[in-house]
Amino acid sequence: MNKLPTYFFILFFLVACQPNTKEKFDVLIINASVVDVAGGKVLPGKLIGINKDTIQLVANMASADRYESDQVIDAKEKFVMPGLWDNHVHFRGGDSLINENKNLLPLFIAHGVTTVRDMGGDISPSVLQWRNEIREEQLAGPNIFTSGPKLDGADPFWAGSIPIGKLEDILPALDSLEDLKVDFVKIYASSLSPELYYQIVDASEKRGLKVTGHIPLSADHFEAAEFGLDGVEHLFSLLSLASPVGDSLRQQDLGFGMFPQVLETYDEDLARAAIAKIASEDFYVTPTLYVSQVIMQLAEMDHSTDSLLPMIGPGIQKTYERRLKQAQNRSPEGKQLMLDMDNRERSLVLPMLQAGITILAGSDCGPSNSYVYPGASLHSELALLVETGLTPREALSTSVISGPKFFGLDEYYGGIEVGKVAHIILLTENPLENIENIGSIDLVLKGDQIYDRSNLKALKTSTKMQ
Repeated sequence: MNKLPTYFFILFFLVACQPNTKEKFDVLIINASVVDVAGGKVLPGKLIGINKDTIQLVANMASADRYESDQVIDAKEKFVMPGLWDNHVHFRGGDSLINENKNLLPLFIAHGVTTVRDMGGDISPSVLQWRNEIREEQLAGPNIFTSGPKLDGADPFWAGSIPIGKLEDILPALDSLEDLKVDFVKIYASSLSPELYYQIVDASEKRGLKVTGHIPLSADHFEAAEFGLDGVEHLFSLLSLASPVGDSLRQQDLGFGMFPQVLETYDEDLARAAIAKIASEDFYVTPTLYVSQVIMQLAEMDHSTDSLLPMIGPGIQKTYERRLKQAQNRSPEGKQLMLDMDNRERSLVLPMLQAGITILAGSDCGPSNSYVYPGASLHSELALLVETGLTPREALSTSVISGPKFFGLDEYYGGIEVGKVAHIILLTENPLENIENIGSIDLVLKGDQIYDRSNLKALKTSTKMQ
């Protein structure tokens, strides 16, 4: 009887006793076509390894046999990109609407929005609690960065705002915001003098607090930027910079009464010069185009059959009535003024981007802003940004890259790369080819929370008002 050589048994023993050398991950995404938003290209055939909430590996599928996981997601024929950021949302309406606001959180996830920038309201303690619970994965919803209460003049427009009527009010107001551990400062400026406004900006800057919001229509944008203003929400205040009589109109403190004359004297060369003067990669503008479009059409559009309306609580729906009544009572001249302002505002977006200003995608969704639905409204905002002349890549960048940049978090968000936070969405269509494809969401991954199609549908159903 033939005997195998001794060395064969030794070799067999050594191989059999070798430990499993495959690297193991909490989640493996295989066969991924990664959407590189920064580079504007798709990288096919990728393998993504995730531990906890961090991407630890991005490799070619050729090396797939070196890795394993108990949770494997096959992304074949899917496009994988970072989760969306909505950089202008609101949670508000008073204590009676706290639960209805909370019920909106899953709608963001259902639409691929994994992070939001809350621009202030009157339920800040609850929002701050949700912020912590979401980050600890005790609550389903997008990560929240919040300003806490807005800062406004002595007679604030919005409930819950901190009134500032004199210089001595500024430091205690900022102290209170820092005690709350807010993420940035939001100024509404409905009744603030330019002088107080500049001092708030200056004091925030000295504390290292990011500050954005509205600018008093009587104030000077250039002076505000010199004091340290980081950004502007909405575009209407910028229009007067394109008028040769803009300075005079601001000094007259006409408020919105200035805009008919601003539009009559609007000069595109002056607009470009003004943009160039404030242009900086560290200056941020959030256009919020979609909310303006909805408000302009409120009197003509029937929203009663909107698919997302049943997901909105009755108390929040009640808050829609103010803007609806305003629209119904608006004169033909008022409607035309809004349309003309909107057209001019849209014309500013591409030149600002080209000049180096950072554009932020924000929907302005939330109570009081009628029929601007969480999640879906950001998709509409991105589409409108493309209509202004941005490419789909540039529009996506205003969400997933510019959002983290505002907070200095570029290192952790904005791409499918090693070291980035694992907030990921899978799409069935390429968003770089058509921005509407951002709606083709197949799966959302937020750390170790995985929402497939059935889960995403359940998120919407769970918020439905009975």
